[in-house]
Formats: sequence, C-alpha cells, structure tokens
Amino acid sequence: MMKTIGLIGGMSWESTVTYYKIMNQEVKNRLGGFHSAKILLYSVDFAEIEELQRQGEWEKSGELLADVAQRLEQAGADMILIGTNTMHKVAQQVRELIRVPLIHIAEATADELHRHNIKIVALLGTKYTMQQQFYRGKLEAAGLTVLVPDEEEMEQVNHIIFQELCMGIQSTSSKEVLLSVVGKLAKKGAEGVILGCTELGLLLQQEDSHLPLFDTTRIHGQAAVELALGSII
Repeated sequence: MMKTIGLIGGMSWESTVTYYKIMNQEVKNRLGGFHSAKILLYSVDFAEIEELQRQGEWEKSGELLADVAQRLEQAGADMILIGTNTMHKVAQQVRELIRVPLIHIAEATADELHRHNIKIVALLGTKYTMQQQFYRGKLEAAGLTVLVPDEEEMEQVNHIIFQELCMGIQSTSSKEVLLSVVGKLAKKGAEGVILGCTELGLLLQQEDSHLPLFDTTRIHGQAAVELALGSII
C-alpha cells in the first residue's frame, strides 16, 4: 500500500502548490496510469508564522507546528513534511511530539548533494536559514562546506523572498540580483547552489545558472515519495 504523506503547508502557499504538483507528478512517473500521491495537507496562516519569526518566538512556532503535525498523524499521515526550510528550526520540537517520521529538508538535501559529489555549496534562503545553525549545521554535520552571501546580500535575498516571492511577485531584476550573488559565491569555490527557500525555485531554474541548482522543494517532495512508495517499487 502507498503510504500517506502529511504536508504542513501555507509557508507560503505559493510553494505549497509546487510541493503538491511535484509529489503527484513523481508518483505518476513511477507508477503510471491514473496513480497520484496520497496527501493530507494542513495549510497554516503564514501571517501568524511570519509574525512569530520576526518576534523570535520560535518555541511558540514549534508548538503551533507540532499541533498541526499531530492532527495530520491522527488523520492518518504516515510521515510529516514541514513545507518550508526556515521552519525546520523547530523540526526537533515537532519530531519529539509525533510517532511517524519527519522528513527533514536539510538532511534530504545533504543526501542529494552527496549523490552529486558536491563538497562546497552555496546556500540561499531567508536570513534565518543562511545565518543560523539549525540548517547550516545539518549540512556541515554531513561533511559539506557551506558558503553564504555577505550581510548586505543576505538582506537583499531575504527581501526578495518575503516581499516578492511570498506575495506571488516574480521579478526579472530580482532574478539578476540572485544570479549575481550566485556568481560571487561561485568565485569563492561553490560547486553547487542550494535553493534553501521553497519559494526560490519559483524564480530560479537550472537554465539560469552554470552551477547546478538544488531545489529543496523538489528534493523534499521526492524524498517523501521515496518513503511513501518504498514498499511497492
């Protein structure tokens, strides 16, 4: 039997749409016919989450997402995905309160980088993801060297994510800013680029960059399908 994926979405809903599409496409590609993924989706109000982020109320954020994860588990989810990179800051808090596996986006990404023999990687994401150890630490623990933009560029990337991509705005000028940042990190030795925000894949595609791009939304969704189909493929 195919396992049921429990997705905590809405952070933002723009990228949650991409998660849904990726997981269904992946199941169809593997099983064929009319097959699609079994998904339970709980979409939160991102305004509440964003406010808690700005206030540094991470424990409250963790309580909120843990409650959602428990609801998904009770509804029949066999695994949990937090559909955002930044909120993996509270992943351990969520893990401790559920019995089913939580697929960690940074752990799945590190595995994918190893499959491509990447050792030095550029990380783009929200300022929380780029600055703090909850995410970078997972990558470094997996033996990767992580490069991030300078402080001014971090603010630019963060602005593009929150003020544009999360609002459904996709700007050519912002794409050029991101590619400029990628170019600078390439000169510092980056062998690949982690799109460490689930919205970044809405703006950057592989054809835009000479470095390989690792879209964490796609990697995360594919990891969920691997687990969901593990016993039948």
